[in-house]
Amino acid sequence: MNEPAPRPIPMVDLTAQYPLLREAIDTGLSQALDEARFILGPNVQALEQAVADYLGVPHAVAVASGTDALHLALLAAGVQPGDEVITTPFSFIATAEAICYVGATPRFVDIDPRSYNLAPAAVEAAITERTRAIIPVHLFGQPADMPALNAIAARHGLEIVEDCAQSFGADVDGVMTGAMGTTGAFSFFPSKNLGGYGDGGLVTATSEAAASQLRALRNHGSHRRYYHDRIGYNSRLDELQAVILRAKLPHIDQFNNERRRVAHRYSEGLTGAADLTLPAEDGIGRHVYHQYTLLCRDSDHRAALMQRLDDHHIASAVYYPVPLHRQAAFNGTGPGQVAIPAAELPVAEATAERCLSLPIYPELANADADRIIEVLRGA
Repeated sequence: MNEPAPRPIPMVDLTAQYPLLREAIDTGLSQALDEARFILGPNVQALEQAVADYLGVPHAVAVASGTDALHLALLAAGVQPGDEVITTPFSFIATAEAICYVGATPRFVDIDPRSYNLAPAAVEAAITERTRAIIPVHLFGQPADMPALNAIAARHGLEIVEDCAQSFGADVDGVMTGAMGTTGAFSFFPSKNLGGYGDGGLVTATSEAAASQLRALRNHGSHRRYYHDRIGYNSRLDELQAVILRAKLPHIDQFNNERRRVAHRYSEGLTGAADLTLPAEDGIGRHVYHQYTLLCRDSDHRAALMQRLDDHHIASAVYYPVPLHRQAAFNGTGPGQVAIPAAELPVAEATAERCLSLPIYPELANADADRIIEVLRGA
């Protein structure tokens, strides 16, 4: 008699948190529906204040997505056509898309092989007279080396827009990501550490001037209804998403601690496994493990491990298989493409060929993590 297939383990289980939050979410949604103030209503305002308080920043401006957060943050930082913005090639394309949206040029530099984040020395070497800003990505929840990057920015008079899409709750010596640059851009995509039930984003700002610009930019360039000071955008966080995010925010430290529990269990169980390089906590900041991403021996080894996991009904993913400087969107040879300077970035390219991400979310049980470890070890 055939044994039943083992229960599948997904990359992320978005159903698992709802029972914990059901009462707060359902009550908040019901109240919001009764009040029918759906655009920039009281929940958005309350969320902005709560996030600002949690992150320790003066201002937080909610927007429609993480991509919009980056786009509007660059505009508020004064980045213009003809400028260059230094960033990482090992990130989701939204990081570079936002630079193109404002007419600037992404200048990709190589990454640190242990943290997968921007290498500060490479950043400084790439600065030109056209450089206006730096976008460090706190990739997979590991804070970038912000002390070094801030020192570089100060020496050269540059703005820093932190891409915090994967790092809500991470910090460097108690200073939260999103509180260390000129602005910080967050995503509330459902799978993020703090995720909604649809798209959403937020920008932190250290100055009232930047926050004022952001509030106008998200709302058709308007501070006062039907009076428009500039060409703006329609990028307002939905009131119902704000309800959900307000319900989740008080639990974010618990959720992140549980992610660290899973990550540390993986690392303990996989230490010494042949041909695997485990993710490093580089000591610069507190990792919140949006992803647990290790390196395989090579692309063939990765494919074999992914097949083995799939055979055991375990999900896995590759973030990211093609570094941004190798994406067709930046060839500049066809419609919708942008031309960028050619670059040889060997660390990013080698990382893209070898990286593999394992399931991770706060509710992942130790027994499931152990099952994944056993499969990877070939037990």
